[in-house]
Amino acid sequence: MPMKQIFEHLSELGLKNPGQVYWNSPTPSLYEQAIRRKEGLVTHLGPLIVETGQYTGRSPNDKFIVEDDESRDKVWWGNVNHNYTSESYAQLRSRVLAYLQGRDLFVQDLYAGADPKHQVSVQVISESAWHAMFARTMFVLDLDSERVEKYFPEYKIIHVPYFRSIPELDGTNSEVFVILNFGEKEILIGGTAYAGEIKKSAFTLMNYLMPQQDVLSMHCSANYGQGPDDVTLFFGLSGTGKTTLSIDSDRWLVGDDEHGWSEDGIFNIEGGCYAKTIRISPEDEPEIYKTTRMFGTIIENVVMDRVSRRMDLDDDAITENTRAAFPIKHLDNCGEYQVVGHPKHIFFLTADAFGVLPPLAKLTPEQANDYFLLGYTSKLAGTERGVKEPQATFSPCFGAPFMALRPNVYGSMLEEKIRKHDVQVWLLNTGWTGGAYGVGERMNLPHTRSMVRAVVQGKLDNASFELEPYFGLNIPTEVPNVPSDVLLPQNTWNDKQAYETQAQTLAESFKVHLEEMSKHRQTT
Repeated sequence: MPMKQIFEHLSELGLKNPGQVYWNSPTPSLYEQAIRRKEGLVTHLGPLIVETGQYTGRSPNDKFIVEDDESRDKVWWGNVNHNYTSESYAQLRSRVLAYLQGRDLFVQDLYAGADPKHQVSVQVISESAWHAMFARTMFVLDLDSERVEKYFPEYKIIHVPYFRSIPELDGTNSEVFVILNFGEKEILIGGTAYAGEIKKSAFTLMNYLMPQQDVLSMHCSANYGQGPDDVTLFFGLSGTGKTTLSIDSDRWLVGDDEHGWSEDGIFNIEGGCYAKTIRISPEDEPEIYKTTRMFGTIIENVVMDRVSRRMDLDDDAITENTRAAFPIKHLDNCGEYQVVGHPKHIFFLTADAFGVLPPLAKLTPEQANDYFLLGYTSKLAGTERGVKEPQATFSPCFGAPFMALRPNVYGSMLEEKIRKHDVQVWLLNTGWTGGAYGVGERMNLPHTRSMVRAVVQGKLDNASFELEPYFGLNIPTEVPNVPSDVLLPQNTWNDKQAYETQAQTLAESFKVHLEEMSKHRQTT
């Protein structure tokens, strides 16, 4: 786009008198700008390493949706989606635009959604070079010259990580703000340098738009086997293992976190991966580990020796929520297809902090609907501000923080698709065994991988199952390469009475939350 048109476009958005504008700068150029501006450093073998300052995780209490005629009757208002007035938005936006006058801008023309039928063009405008590089890495990038010339952004993200809001003036809860304005087709992000806010605000946007197009948007990873019709999905909140389990050397990765399910099948919403890196090893997670040694990867909040430029992935001195953002093509098992067929298997991942759920259980369609709406797991350290150790939580659709619509909208669509395509659904506990958090230990990753492989390879199609008494779950009695006593959680506890107490407590909690969800479905 000619420079004159670039400035005209920015002026139409109210971005007047900018400094230098870097439009669709490629990754090497953004590296140079980030280093020149002292935003980051090059670490051993080429990744760009950055620190996000005070905020090393999402700020859920600082996320808002503008309540207007577009959103009022659609959005799931409450503890997840806080309402924000159009008047406050206009005032805060004007202060942001004034702040940006004279500042250099980094603009990236991108897409959310790999399926052209359901793509949404999202333009990211940031004051930070490395955040522009993050967006270029995580969103879908189109390098076709003809399409680039015709690009028109349907939605804009204005990103000002170093601008602080004033709660008394702006109506925010803190200096941080993530505000989605569906009516104006715009998102404002400021007060935090944590890059995940860019990614998850775009996902929230897709969760608002896609169901209105009869597409189920999902917080899940996806991979496929020998062909694009042998598809498996992994649902789960951050830290439960979506990325780790879907990046399997025996299968091809579609994407590690966000997908849509249309009448044609599954498609990736993103173009990159955003993997947790704390204590990963070349033995247990070789594919992800390899990306932390590659040019084009952004490393967040990992401790580095300033002399040798070598990182310590085991060091959590900055945060437990250390991250690597990298193009999906960095992975050896990146699949040829980003749009594939309908799934054969679905796993609901939970990191059970109570340590009482089985590592693997097969769900009926009715149970699948219940567990999807429950979304039981544990928030893991660092994924949100203030979370220092695992906390049991219920997150409908395994992604409540990103669901713009009511949970039953997504739940009804998922149940319909599961039945229509005869999908097997499994509960997979990647949390604790042998006791609750602080007593037991985290599930053995090789065992978990063996369970997943047994399912997708059809080795459990004729398996025998044992009915679990507290949750009514069907647990396989044998899984190849997994000790049988691991499969039944009560067998892993030394204190059997403590197990029964914990199981009864969690089962009762499930019952209460399901009753609440049932009331919710009846009133919406």
